Amino acid sequence: MGLTVAQKILKEHLVDGDLFSGDEIGIKIDQTLTQDATGTMADLQFEQMGVDRVKTEVSVSYIDHKTIQMGFEDADDHTYLQTFAKKYGLYLSKAGNGICHQVHIERVGAPGKTLLGSDSHTPTGGGIGMIAIGAGGLDVASAMAGMPFYLPRPKILGVHLTGKLNPWVSAKDVILKLLQILSTKGNVGWIVEYFGKGVKTLTVPERGTITNMGAELGVTTSVFPSDEETKRFLEAQGRGEQWAPLEADPDANYDRIIEINLSELEPMIAQPHNPDNVVTVREVEGTPVDQVMIGSCTNSSYKDGKTVAEIVKGRTVHPNVSCGYAPGSKQVLRMLADEGELSHIIAAGFRVLESACGFCIGAGQAPRNNAISIRTNNRNFYGRSGTVTAKIYLVSPETAAACALTGVITDPRDLESKFGINYPKVDIPEKFTIDDSLLLPPAAPEEAKTIELYKGPNIVDPPSGDPMPKDLEGQVAGKFGDKITTDDIMPAGDLLKYRSNVPKYAEYVFVKRDPTFASRCLENKKKGVWNIIVGGDNYGQGSSREHAALCPMYLGVKAVIAKAIERIHRANLINFGIIPLTFKNPDDYEKIDQGDEIKIEGIRKALIDGTGEVVLKDVTKGIEIPLEYHLTERERKTILAGGKMRLAKDFAGKSFKEIQFTE
Repeated sequence: MGLTVAQKILKEHLVDGDLFSGDEIGIKIDQTLTQDATGTMADLQFEQMGVDRVKTEVSVSYIDHKTIQMGFEDADDHTYLQTFAKKYGLYLSKAGNGICHQVHIERVGAPGKTLLGSDSHTPTGGGIGMIAIGAGGLDVASAMAGMPFYLPRPKILGVHLTGKLNPWVSAKDVILKLLQILSTKGNVGWIVEYFGKGVKTLTVPERGTITNMGAELGVTTSVFPSDEETKRFLEAQGRGEQWAPLEADPDANYDRIIEINLSELEPMIAQPHNPDNVVTVREVEGTPVDQVMIGSCTNSSYKDGKTVAEIVKGRTVHPNVSCGYAPGSKQVLRMLADEGELSHIIAAGFRVLESACGFCIGAGQAPRNNAISIRTNNRNFYGRSGTVTAKIYLVSPETAAACALTGVITDPRDLESKFGINYPKVDIPEKFTIDDSLLLPPAAPEEAKTIELYKGPNIVDPPSGDPMPKDLEGQVAGKFGDKITTDDIMPAGDLLKYRSNVPKYAEYVFVKRDPTFASRCLENKKKGVWNIIVGGDNYGQGSSREHAALCPMYLGVKAVIAKAIERIHRANLINFGIIPLTFKNPDDYEKIDQGDEIKIEGIRKALIDGTGEVVLKDVTKGIEIPLEYHLTERERKTILAGGKMRLAKDFAGKSFKEIQFTE
């Protein structure tokens, strides 16, 4: 039987398990990336592992999230990251070099390699034929230490692309169409692989847009083959020697296939407040627009920027619209500036923003109250922009530029009749501008021994979890609905500066949904009462931020019970000793309320035995609710120990098979 691209890469890197049977596999990781919002904690965790140097082929620490620097905390973190990278063998991408995913695909990633990143949009690397997976910082720290990464044995969804995109229709419309088909729900455990003649018509930046926003599907990752188009991109980046051909076998077997004819697509738009709330632009055209933001790791490539520049050239944005443009990297910024394209964007009335995550994560450019903001980023969750009353729509750069010029939601195809604008066809340049001066190499091993780590007063060593008790007795500290995101659990924006200080950051768990949640949990913790969280469908979707598990663990949360829990958040819960449970009957969600006293008898024995089921006794209501868990032996032992770090400390030197627990 032939293999898919994903199966070929996984087979080459397989160190545990079987690709075609069993629950999970373990793979060797070639590359890692961390960013400054998640990297400081990952680096602190790596320190605790006692490893003197990273064991990967290449690891990069990026500074691209916490660049506003309102106070000393973020600058302190950046200095720590720089000293850590130099000492432990990582490259450091300094602030100003660009967004991690954009820079990694430009300068570091390579076909056939595995990449693990402490950012949920790490799958961008699939655009050049990598198995690139987002994970929590602790998993990335473990990979940096040379440990395998474990994931559920994936199923492969083949997306068969035919045809060719028409003018004014872009790669963003492809992934929005797939989100419309699949939604953000029910895709856990799948890898999306693109194949077919339509693939050949897409450049690497276009492929990167599609794999980047594939994260919103909830899948493990997405991947394209490595072909002549990949080779052309790498050669233009001066990295042609890193190209390797990689395509699916003719008789490769996909678990499911979806057909998309690129020629039939039209401009799409995701409405508030979820990336799968997708319709055609035609269906909502004419809606007044207050703000347009172009950039983010999804759509900030050279192609995206030059396309926007050519559309707005010689024109000005609508007077009622506030506009911003953020190039994805220093390379993109320099090339657009050198070619005069940046001047067109500035002259049109766009504010040029930093090459950083910025507005996408709510770090600046918050729209006014009740605004309609058109953005090219990947997420439009409630409140993520920094303004809870704002309505965020996700579109392509072409559609965003059209909205900026007209002041209303506009199908970009109408620009030809309204303004006489012909579609600007932008291709990969023969040679990109290469300037790696802000990508700092690590110190040599001997020099590294003399380097002292810088730690400011806001950098606090991470806490460890507690072992799972015999019986779990506690209180439902919070009950939340469907599609609770990690942004809801641990807000970003101006709170990012506390990512290195868990006790402080924990004060803000669920602050936008339930301002008293953290204080209530701490009161229970003081009394020796465990805290339980109840959620609906898609609990924990969105960002990979492990603090959405780490901070609740610090508050004394020991279980999350939901209708469904998303992949990365589920893994993070396990890593910090919190058991992820699901309702055997989803309707039982309605029977339990915040404040209920609960008891799960024999939960420790159930984990040791691997029964897969426990019974929740709602002491307040006098009822019983059956719950399920789907955990591998490795995951059960991690929870029993109190989390991954606790397991490593208490059972140092032992394999998972050797570790045994008693009731």
